[in-house]
Amino acid sequence: MLKRMTALLLAVMILTGISLLSGCGTVENPTTGSTGTSSTTTTGTAGTTDTTGTTGTTQSSTAPTGTTAGSQPSTVPSGTTVATQPSTAPTQATNPSQPSGSDDEMIGNLYTRGELMALNNDTRGYGPGPCNPNNNNRAEYAVGEQKRFAQYGANFIAPDNGNIYLTFDCGYEYTTTVNGKQIRVTEWILNTLKEKKVKAVFFVTMDYCKQSPDLVQRMIDEGHAVGNHSNTHPDMTTISIDRAVYEVMSLHEYVEENFGYKMTLFRPPTGNFSARSLAVVQSLGYKNVHWSFAYVDWKTDDQPEVSSALNNVTSKAHSGAIYLLHAVSVTNATILGDAIDAFIDKGFNLELFQ
Repeated sequence: MLKRMTALLLAVMILTGISLLSGCGTVENPTTGSTGTSSTTTTGTAGTTDTTGTTGTTQSSTAPTGTTAGSQPSTVPSGTTVATQPSTAPTQATNPSQPSGSDDEMIGNLYTRGELMALNNDTRGYGPGPCNPNNNNRAEYAVGEQKRFAQYGANFIAPDNGNIYLTFDCGYEYTTTVNGKQIRVTEWILNTLKEKKVKAVFFVTMDYCKQSPDLVQRMIDEGHAVGNHSNTHPDMTTISIDRAVYEVMSLHEYVEENFGYKMTLFRPPTGNFSARSLAVVQSLGYKNVHWSFAYVDWKTDDQPEVSSALNNVTSKAHSGAIYLLHAVSVTNATILGDAIDAFIDKGFNLELFQ
C-alpha cells in the first residue's frame, strides 16, 4: 500500500510540473549542472496564481492556456517603474547553512531581509503565451509580466524597439559530428556568431564553467555576455534567501576570480520565479532575464527537424524578442546562420542584451 501511494504521489508531481507551449515559448526550461549528462527540468504549469506585493496581498495573474515559461532583456517598456540597479559590487556569497540574520540586515544593496521576507514567494510558472499577429507577433502575456514585475529588475520582453536578442542556456556541453569531425555544439554556435558578427548572451552554471573554461573564455574574448544561471540550478522559489544568495554569488565570485569577468545578468533556473526571488537577485546587482520565445530544443536524442525548426524560430520573430535557445541543440547550431539572415531580411537588428 505504501509503495502504491508513493508511486501515485511521484506521478502527480511529474504531471503537474510539465507544461508545453504552442506559441512564442515553452514553459519547460531545462538546463543542468550535471557533468556530461543532460538533466531536464520544467518550470511548472503556467497559469499559477501569484502576487507581486507583500504577503497577504493577492494580485493574481493567470497565464494564457497552453503557455510556458520564459525570460528577457535588460530594458523595460516606457511607463514602468524600475528600482535603480546598485552600482556597487554585489554581496559576497555566504554559506547557506549559516543561521539567518536580523530583519534589518541588508541582503545585497536594495532590500533588508525583512523586506524580502514580506514579499510574496508563491512559485509563479511563466510562459510568454502565443505570439499575437495583431501586435507584430509580440506575446501579450510576456508584455503583461514585464509591466507587473519590472520593479524587481525583471525582463520578459524588450521594448518594441526593432531589436532581437539571442540568448543561450549552457548547463553542460554536447559534442556532435560534423563532416566526420567531432565538434562541441557551443563551439559551432560561437563560430556562426563570429561569422555573422552577432553577439549573444550565454547563461552558464558552475559545472559548465569548470568543464568548459576555454569556451567561457572565448565567449568573453569575442564580446559576448556571460550570464549567471546559478551554481547548481535550483528552483529559486523553493530555497531560502541565504541559499539564493549563495547560488548567485558563489558563481559570480568564481567567474570573476577565474575569468576576470563580472556578470550582471541572471536567468532563473527552470524559469520559475516569485516577487521575492526576483528581488533577491535584483538586490545582488543583477537583472533577471526571462524570454519571449523558446521551443523544445534541449532533447539531444530527439532534436527538432531542421526545416520546421527554422520556420518556427523565424516566423515568430518580433520586435524586442528575447530568444531562449539551448546550446546543446544540434538543430539550433545548424539553423542559426539562416535564422540570423532571416531576421535581418525581416528588418530586425541583432543586438546584445545587457
